[in-house]
Amino acid sequence: MSRFFWVRHGPTHAKGMVGWTDLPADLSDHAQIAWLDRELPREALVVSSDLVRASATADAIQSERRRLAHDKGLREIHFGDWEMKHWKEIEDQERLQAYWDHPGEVSPLNGESWNAVSARVSAAVDGLIAAHPGSDIVAVAHFGVILTQVQRALGITGYEAFSHKIDNLSLTELHKTSAGWQAVRINARG
Repeated sequence: MSRFFWVRHGPTHAKGMVGWTDLPADLSDHAQIAWLDRELPREALVVSSDLVRASATADAIQSERRRLAHDKGLREIHFGDWEMKHWKEIEDQERLQAYWDHPGEVSPLNGESWNAVSARVSAAVDGLIAAHPGSDIVAVAHFGVILTQVQRALGITGYEAFSHKIDNLSLTELHKTSAGWQAVRINARG
């Protein structure tokens, strides 16, 4: 069995759609970071997206855990032309609405569809499992990234996945067993 402990990075306080823009995380919630450190297995491996908000959060919770190289496959959704824009600023409101209401092949111009994000993240996760079979892995990533794996574990649609809340500095625990994926807890906080 492989256990994944997904941690969403600290907040950026940005008001737009933050995907691949490399913004720092606010890591001032020391109580929540301490709670995460206590909840995470001591022998777990730690991996993060290569974006600074995730890698800095991983640094904050690493403790004595072994760190793996950053994984670009764990980056947030690439919002393309929508990047850093508030939803009201996006000209193609019909495409924007379709992106959230029917996640699948619809994508922002110069960005990724939900299916592309899911495939990218699942390939990264499968690669981690293959490289570290039976390990506990703490993966520090992003809202969309974590939701792709919640969708995978629960066998739900992208639209249903978007109904799940994933707070900053929250913990989502998913297990990969011989029978498939199991969601143990989603969006846990101390």
